[in-house]
Amino acid sequence: VQLQASGGGLVQAGDSLRLSCTASGGSFSNYNYGWFRQTPGKEREFVAAIFRNFRQTSYRDSVKGRFTISRDNAKETVYLQMNSLKPEDAADYYCAASNRNDNTWNYINRRAYDYWGQGTLVTVSS
Repeated sequence: VQLQASGGGLVQAGDSLRLSCTASGGSFSNYNYGWFRQTPGKEREFVAAIFRNFRQTSYRDSVKGRFTISRDNAKETVYLQMNSLKPEDAADYYCAASNRNDNTWNYINRRAYDYWGQGTLVTVSS
């Protein structure tokens, strides 16, 4: 599976952005997906995840209520809607796909993903 992330940019605090991650080369609907982010000198951290069944999603505490992960199987795309952005949200954002079993998928762990896209940079000015 090849993943292509896009949608990053420079925004002001309080603004919104929608990141997209388009997949190719695999059966999109069979995968769970996640978004991670990374800043220089820090480890890549979990942001959000969505399961195959659409109903189950999960977020890191600091983005709950502001970010929404969704997927469109017909478009083979995963989205991350980011509202009320804060300077601390600035990072390179990465999408990832996992074909692990739902019952044992440790979605907050970057090692639980099998495929990664390139990053898309989000910059938030205060």
